[in-house]
Amino acid sequence: MEEKRPRLLKAEEIEVKIKKLYPKGAVALLYKTARVDMDILDETFGPAGWSNDYKEIKGNLYCGIRVGDVWKWDCGIESREDDEGNQKKGEASDAFKRAGFRWGIGRELYTAPPIWIPREKLTVQDNKVKDTLWVQQILYDDSRRISALAIKSDKSKKGEWAFLWQAQS
Repeated sequence: MEEKRPRLLKAEEIEVKIKKLYPKGAVALLYKTARVDMDILDETFGPAGWSNDYKEIKGNLYCGIRVGDVWKWDCGIESREDDEGNQKKGEASDAFKRAGFRWGIGRELYTAPPIWIPREKLTVQDNKVKDTLWVQQILYDDSRRISALAIKSDKSKKGEWAFLWQAQS
């Protein structure tokens, strides 16, 4: 029996965030949300074909995703700093997304090139980037690796890319 494999992420399913702002530009990261994982699990295995569970082990929250009789687990980290009790929600979401990576959902994001956006292409105020960035286009090679990537900004001039990259062939 052939094993089902989650499809590659579409451009509109990938989010972009600034990891670090420097005097000459910013480093950006690509990521997926837990909702994308849920949609792809439903699409690949059917809504009743998978489930998940959480366990706390030595103070760390783990999420497991079950498909058939197989469980794949990973741990999350607190990712929110809003002091409104959402730290555990962020940790649960992170654990779920990491367990999704173990099933192959979004694993191609690890093949992304370093994303450097020059400061002149960004709107910076009070040392914070005000742009909303998104993946306009993404292409993959036969090995499921990113081969081309285009990122736009809501503040870009018409036709201008915040980041444009293509792998050397």
